[in-house]
Amino acid sequence: MNFRAALAVAWRGLMANKMRSLLTMLGIIIGVAAVIIMVSIGQGATAQVTERIARMGSNILMVRPGTGFGPVRGAAGIESLTLKDAEAIAGLPLVQQVAPEVNQQVTAAAGSQTWSTTVKGTSDTYAQLRNLETTAGAFFTAEDIEQSRQVAVLGPTVESNLFPGGTSAVGQTITLNNLRFTVVGVLKAQGGGMGGQDQDDMIYIPVTTAQQRFSGSRNVQVINVQARDAASLSTVEEEITALLRQRHRLSSEKENDFSIQNMTAIMETVQETARTMTMLLAGVAAVSLLVGGIGIMNIMLVSVTERTREIGIRMAVGATGGAILSQFLIEALVLSLAGGIIGLLAGFTGSRLIAVLAGWPAVIAPGSILLAIGFSALVGIFFGYYPARRAATADPIEALRYE
Repeated sequence: MNFRAALAVAWRGLMANKMRSLLTMLGIIIGVAAVIIMVSIGQGATAQVTERIARMGSNILMVRPGTGFGPVRGAAGIESLTLKDAEAIAGLPLVQQVAPEVNQQVTAAAGSQTWSTTVKGTSDTYAQLRNLETTAGAFFTAEDIEQSRQVAVLGPTVESNLFPGGTSAVGQTITLNNLRFTVVGVLKAQGGGMGGQDQDDMIYIPVTTAQQRFSGSRNVQVINVQARDAASLSTVEEEITALLRQRHRLSSEKENDFSIQNMTAIMETVQETARTMTMLLAGVAAVSLLVGGIGIMNIMLVSVTERTREIGIRMAVGATGGAILSQFLIEALVLSLAGGIIGLLAGFTGSRLIAVLAGWPAVIAPGSILLAIGFSALVGIFFGYYPARRAATADPIEALRYE
């Protein structure tokens, strides 16, 4: 019996018991769908974070006050960075751009509209450093910073909430905590940023204005440093460390009162973490494929028992053990591949639904498709071999006598 004939016989055998075949494939369907969904979500998350960091700039260092990040940051050095530090860092030979930051939560108002948002006091170089583009007006200038002018650049989310109905914000007056500011520009949409922060829900003002009007301090919360290229990041980090230790008069026994965050290192860590989680989730989903394989083996054993007399008749008319083995292996393979294809379609659908409903990106890579289908085929062959072997080695006389 050639392969095409064996395939036709196998298909007729499966169609003779449609419900049983479908239930047998259920484990394979769930397993393949789970693999596709989990891997696509993991790869989508990795792509999203990588894109965000790349948009911020891979050759960026973030200098923060204190000895760490987050709530465990050392309180002793919490106000250790100043504009003078930023100016000194800008003088380093391998530094291209420097932009300090002072952030403050405010209530913005325009006419009868109000909106709670974040004010970021920074320099005119921030737009170039973070690849910000304006859709109307322009970013504030170095002169605005020198004169501590009360001018503002709005993110699109802020503009849409303060000026609904498509009204242009440029040239309009807004109040930030009851202080009057003139809008000089509106930024192009940026989307989410690190930590899930909406970069479009932001108002940018001169750093000197933020210090005088909001923080009341000469200190800054972050100094963004752009190296000339990614290859010089390590050298720039060392130079910044030496410079700030000298400026802050730290002896060799004292720890740094600042921390330097490397965006390239963060991106590598995020990608490695995402890959690990993807493999873990895919491994969990693969358990469903194994369960489905056990189901295939059980059903094939039942099928061999039900068709014992048929096996005996085929052997009696000249069918070899190899032909019998091939037939049942093909049946198991068809069963698992059919389940794999259905699971693939379910996985595509599930990934798209998650992307639409949860707003979580889903990237379906060809590798995950080949992995899922290939693994389902291997499951069918592996778990179908024992029943097929049992059928192939049956005694024809005993098989013919079986009722």
